[in-house]
Amino acid sequence: MTLLIIAFSFVISTVLWYIKPESNMKIGTLSLMYWGATLMWFVDAVAEYLKVGVEFFTPAASDMLNDSYLGASVVLLGLIIWLVIVLIKDPNARLKKVLTNNK
Repeated sequence: MTLLIIAFSFVISTVLWYIKPESNMKIGTLSLMYWGATLMWFVDAVAEYLKVGVEFFTPAASDMLNDSYLGASVVLLGLIIWLVIVLIKDPNARLKKVLTNNK
């Protein structure tokens, strides 16, 4: 379930990046983070399949729920890291304008 959630996120972020590659919002960075996580969970799924065999395809409901929480947490953590990167880079200088206008 984690693999499916993170793969869905990487597809969305990659499509967004492909639509607007010239965007300065660092969507490529977000896409690369999700690509890496998808690759990591794919290798984990293959290793688990080699270990347990076809039982891999019939997980318990509690395992699916735990994997869903983990997948959602990874997507959220990726978004938080991306947001911090965007705020630090401040591509449109909006944060700088807000901070300098209040003084």
